[in-house]
Amino acid sequence: MKKHQAVYRRSDEQFPNNSANSAFTARTIRYGECHKNQAANFGGYAVDGCREFLPDGEEGTREALTCAVCGCHRNFHRRETSVEVANNSASQYS
Repeated sequence: MKKHQAVYRRSDEQFPNNSANSAFTARTIRYGECHKNQAANFGGYAVDGCREFLPDGEEGTREALTCAVCGCHRNFHRRETSVEVANNSASQYS
């Protein structure tokens, strides 16, 4: 499974009290099991059992939003986000 990672840099304008530190936030997004109700047309509830989103194509293409296992759109899969914050505190001591 391909993970998406976005890196954000906090600006000093947002955090004026902490201008000596520059912090980086890395978010890793993973898509878990599918929650699409396959029996919605019949008034029931049944999921297909797809345990993890696997993109059907290369990143940046339309096929990357479709699961290769169950054929559902990525939005039907549970989104898990993990956040890492890294401080660059070397500028404090120079």
